[in-house]
Amino acid sequence: MLDISKILIDGGILSALFVVLVLAIAAYNPRLFLNKGDVPPDILAAVPPKTGPEKRLANWLGIPLFMILILGPIYSTYTRALAAPNAGFVSLYLHALLVLLLPTLADLILVDWLILNTFTPKMFVYPGTEGFTGYKDYGFHLRGHLKVFPMMLLGSVITAELALLGSRLL
Repeated sequence: MLDISKILIDGGILSALFVVLVLAIAAYNPRLFLNKGDVPPDILAAVPPKTGPEKRLANWLGIPLFMILILGPIYSTYTRALAAPNAGFVSLYLHALLVLLLPTLADLILVDWLILNTFTPKMFVYPGTEGFTGYKDYGFHLRGHLKVFPMMLLGSVITAELALLGSRLL
């Protein structure tokens, strides 16, 4: 059985951490997100590529983002397995998937669609790309999120297995 309150609390915490960190990085330097999957093609083509130091910094700052998306669901699912020793694989798989979906949806809806596509603050617009159609391309971000969905399904399988294994070792 699913523990919806745990999913919402843990997923909500991960969502808040992820969104705040993404916005802080983008506010510091939006060029750190200058990647093929993060920026629509018309904008990407008009902006000079990231410099070496920007690439290194983007890689370092990407670590906490990935840790939120990987370690957060693992911890949440593991603690769920400990709290419900009879929880089976399917229950833990769904728990992991739903906890992971919440920050992903928060990123899509709040960061991509609301902030970037709808409001498009000047601080997130690359110089020389003002008015480009990519800033209003809601489908670009949806397609980007849908591309990683299979990895989320697989990651949730691995997470559920790790939680089962870990909870049985104790």
